[in-house]
Amino acid sequence: MHLWQPSLPERYLSLTSDELGAAIDARRRELGNSLIILGHHYQTDEVIRHADCTGDSLKLSQLAAERVHAQGAKYIVFCGVHFMAESADLLAPPGTSVILPDLSAGCSMADMASYDDAADAWKALHEVLNEEGWHGRIIPITYVNSSAAVKAFVGQNGGACCTSSNAKHVFEWAMAGGCDAGTKQRSDEARDVKLLFLPDQHLGRNTAAAFGLDVRSETCLYDPKAARRGDPLGGSTIEQLLAAKVILWAGHCSVHKLFRPEHCDEIRATDPGMKILVHPECCKEVVDKADLNGSTEFIIATIRRAERGSRWAVGTEVHLVNRLAREAQQRGVTVRILSDCQCLCTTMYRIDEPHLLWVLDNLAAGKVVNRVRVTDAARGPALEALNRMLALTGKKTMAHVD
Repeated sequence: MHLWQPSLPERYLSLTSDELGAAIDARRRELGNSLIILGHHYQTDEVIRHADCTGDSLKLSQLAAERVHAQGAKYIVFCGVHFMAESADLLAPPGTSVILPDLSAGCSMADMASYDDAADAWKALHEVLNEEGWHGRIIPITYVNSSAAVKAFVGQNGGACCTSSNAKHVFEWAMAGGCDAGTKQRSDEARDVKLLFLPDQHLGRNTAAAFGLDVRSETCLYDPKAARRGDPLGGSTIEQLLAAKVILWAGHCSVHKLFRPEHCDEIRATDPGMKILVHPECCKEVVDKADLNGSTEFIIATIRRAERGSRWAVGTEVHLVNRLAREAQQRGVTVRILSDCQCLCTTMYRIDEPHLLWVLDNLAAGKVVNRVRVTDAARGPALEALNRMLALTGKKTMAHVD
């Protein structure tokens, strides 16, 4: 999703970081309990220092909803990217304004799956499979790193969201045929199930492998670009599609794709005692060579409980790795990034102190700018997809359809 962000007045760009920090702090005191600032782990240190809560996208949205209830806040400023602000808008109490400091802060992975492409794929896959005599059930799963529109598509079609930490649980639920949120009953349609996993092929492939599937024969790739060129199967063959248990959407994270198997090989050759820890958005070849893989929260927890003297090469976004390295150094733990390349989330980097101050100045003047709102048409089914995930993973269901 590409949204237009107006240029900031020149005065915001001429302030030093110290001046910006002081002005932001002053506005926060002025706005008091009406304001909550969220900072995603991939933000720069300059932005993170202003956050009331830090975390991954879903955790932040859930924390924000709790804080809004607890302190009566009216405004959530989400220092993240667009799909994260949408999730906060879905989970926040009615009447809360969710603000993204820079509307151009999108997510290339989320942009790789649109509602229209997903709907076209859904129709084409069913038509082709039915022509071949297959009459099972396709269950869609979307990573939370997706637009509200794609979450709505998944909710409309009986599927669920997942996170990188609970993807295996959601796979188990879907492979058993799926069920309604909050129930234990499995569907009678479990006789033949295929999963359509959007939008990150690597998380989908790594989760399928952890589930015990042979990813070479039991997964295939659906590329919406190939479909738009006239290939109804998105680049796969009918034989691959019939054999597949999981249909992977051809999307990826622009940060985690930069880590390569040869980076792991270099670590093994130069420092055999160093452990490799990566995010499952990395390709399977990297995950297979790593010692451990897991969500952002898993990575943080692993480093924080690492033994003194241990050494770690971490495959995730550079700002987070650098913060972990500084923190771990205090405990005698060595942390470096897996690759020397700049593995930077460039769209997240668009959120900065000038944009943060700009939105706070507007709030102090009684004006809400850059509000992110999920449409009424998408809200209900998107919440269904989120609630199915929350229910089947045993989490408190915080999303409510108005």
